[in-house]
Amino acid sequence: MAYSGRSLPSHLRNPSSSLGGSQNQSPVLAARIAEKKAELANLKELQALSAGLADQMNQLAEKLTTLSDGTEAVAAVLSNWHNVLRAINMASTKLPKPKDEDEGEEKPDPEPPLPQTLVRIPTQHAPALTEQANSGSVVE
Repeated sequence: MAYSGRSLPSHLRNPSSSLGGSQNQSPVLAARIAEKKAELANLKELQALSAGLADQMNQLAEKLTTLSDGTEAVAAVLSNWHNVLRAINMASTKLPKPKDEDEGEEKPDPEPPLPQTLVRIPTQHAPALTEQANSGSVVE
């Protein structure tokens, strides 16, 4: 590796001369080095804890995104309930009224007629759904 031609400062060129200049600085320097090593260890621990906290915050952000999406779906369903109930009411009002053939004889508490079918469910997937439901009940 080639080094540049720049000259180094005197304290880096001859470290032994700067350290050996006075013996009473040696314990002070050793204490400072130990302090810096402890500070470095604390900083590394802080960095590891910060990384763990950042991971937990990312997981929390993902969960909140999922929760937000679910909330939007629930809001969409709830906003449609008014229309569903109105359609059921309209279908119920269009029911043919049963004629009372025997007016002299009252039937005890007749059940109200059900509304007209509002939704038709295609049965092309019915065999697969039935098979899935049966296999689910057998497993339990």
